[in-house]
Amino acid sequence: MAPKSKISRIRNIGIVAHIDAGKTTVSERILYYTGKSYKMGEVHDGEAVMDWMPQEQERGITITSAVTTCDWKNHEIHIIDTPGHVDFTIEVERSLRVLDGAVVVFCAVGCVEPQSETVWHQADKYGVPKISFINKMDRVGADFFEAVRMMGERFTSIPVPIQIPAGSEEKFRGAIDLINQKMMVWDDGSHGMEYTIQEIPEEFREQATSQREKMIEILAEADDALAEKYLGGEEITVAEILAALRKTTISLQIVPVLCGAALRNKGIQPILDAVINFLPSPEDIPPVKGINPITKNEEVRHSSDKEPLAALAFKIMLDDGRKLTYLRIYSGQIHANDEVYNPVKKKKEKVARLLRMHANKRERIEKASAGELIAVMGLKDTTTGDTLCDEAHPIMLELMEFYEPVISQAIEAKTPADQEKLNSSLIKLLDEDPTLRVKYDDETAQTVISGMGELHLEIIVDRLRREFNAHVNVGRPRVVYRETIQKQIEVEGVFERELGDKKHAGHVRLLMAPRKRASGNEIINKLADGIIPAEYHEAIEEGIREALMSGVLSSYPVTDISVTIIGGSFKEGESSAQGYKIAAATAFRDGCNQADPVMLEPIMLVDIITPGEFVGEVIGDINSRKGEIQAVNPKGTISEVKAKVPLKAMFGYSTDLRSATQGRATFSMIFSEYNKA
Repeated sequence: MAPKSKISRIRNIGIVAHIDAGKTTVSERILYYTGKSYKMGEVHDGEAVMDWMPQEQERGITITSAVTTCDWKNHEIHIIDTPGHVDFTIEVERSLRVLDGAVVVFCAVGCVEPQSETVWHQADKYGVPKISFINKMDRVGADFFEAVRMMGERFTSIPVPIQIPAGSEEKFRGAIDLINQKMMVWDDGSHGMEYTIQEIPEEFREQATSQREKMIEILAEADDALAEKYLGGEEITVAEILAALRKTTISLQIVPVLCGAALRNKGIQPILDAVINFLPSPEDIPPVKGINPITKNEEVRHSSDKEPLAALAFKIMLDDGRKLTYLRIYSGQIHANDEVYNPVKKKKEKVARLLRMHANKRERIEKASAGELIAVMGLKDTTTGDTLCDEAHPIMLELMEFYEPVISQAIEAKTPADQEKLNSSLIKLLDEDPTLRVKYDDETAQTVISGMGELHLEIIVDRLRREFNAHVNVGRPRVVYRETIQKQIEVEGVFERELGDKKHAGHVRLLMAPRKRASGNEIINKLADGIIPAEYHEAIEEGIREALMSGVLSSYPVTDISVTIIGGSFKEGESSAQGYKIAAATAFRDGCNQADPVMLEPIMLVDIITPGEFVGEVIGDINSRKGEIQAVNPKGTISEVKAKVPLKAMFGYSTDLRSATQGRATFSMIFSEYNKA
């Protein structure tokens, strides 16, 4: 066999899951067994290596995605541990954008929870192959096969158990490996570092045989070469099973399923083996596509050191006040002190240092190559989603989409000295977090921050106080509304005035019409040739774009409108870009006033998991909040209630839910759509 190339021994994986399924615990164990940590950090002690922010340690949740590198069986594994809380969805989204594979962790008791569905669909959107680990097999109520059944029901890929548990709850002994037909038992004395391979006990033999048969059957359906041997009744070798599993996992047809109990140190080594055996290396994924900013043609970059540099900045982080930019290198190489080109900002950037990250520790390196995830110091203008490339071979990789905030909060500095700190700190936080918005309100002299949810804003305020030492007073969270129009209208805007000693004029006609909910805004230019010179078209569009930022009812952003530029006129010597811009904005505002404007409010999709006996109270409470029940799914002793509820009715909901269900129900909510307020 030829030795494997370096790139084929790299794995870029993320660990994703619902909040509390045990992602960070799994990451900690992986670091311990690969020799990166000398002791195991526990989330509940606030000592996890990957959760290094003070806010993460106190709340026992992951907020930022930490990146780390470890080695397993001569392979280099780059791991991103992502947050499970829905307010930090963007962290998951941007991690999945740059990863080649994911380990999805499920809780054997909660099975497929709402947030794990969201994460799964995000992974599907980016075509990321997955393996899944059913954790907490030792907990009361653990049910491996129910979790597999639910995965089959809710996801398009077929879940294929490659292990089954030997016992469950307090009788959980180990995992039965269906590929090699052996049982793995972990030794409690060695922190799970050592395990023994045993014959499958009599009581599980029949179940193991039938599950293995099922696994081969599913693989035969997806793999022709295997199907021939299977139908011919030939013996199928372990190597053939592994090859078929790898092929079908990478092509997103199946998802291998493993089991264990991370907190008891059981089941981690097989996850690492599965990452190497079944998840793709950068060579196995399709080449990345981008647009050449000069020719506007699509180009591709293969995962190779020989190709020109193409890298994506997927995260910005502040470290002791210095800016760290995380990059995924898709092709080419990058060296310390290189000059690279950012085609999005049209600027050159200097790479001061290259760092290989290990959670929040780091190691300086001189160069990095295709397929790696690294951090860079020295980039001044690069922000999340930007491409870095070789100026002689420019390419712009697909930009990342960000979510619009739904909740805002006024903050104000306590003293003038704090105001300065507040302004500079917010600029740094905006760099890090693309879902944060900041707006200064002249009337109230307050700064308004907007984000994805109450927890998101709470963490931002906490960081302002702690990290940046900016003392602020905080208002109550408020809903971010939108405005739109309800009928079609044709309007014109005329502007003629002397500004300074120069005459400025502009005249445009617009056709404005409402669009379907959630379809966003569009500006269409239908000006016939010669009506208005082409050099002023951009100014007209800019005037409309700026006017869309604040509506006529309460200055909220305007959405779901189509604006067509249909006419106007030109005066030689008087018409100017400024004149057209103001005329377009005036026409737009007049149009909004005449076209029956209306306020839209954010509606949230709320998912509540509650013990069966409280379902009545939960539904009654949702109805009292003008919510609309979508579904009630009983799952054994617990039930899942799905509802759509206006965001304004959801403030303080967690306290009310706790008191209605004796603290036993949990919920998650995610933005669904805007609707008439």
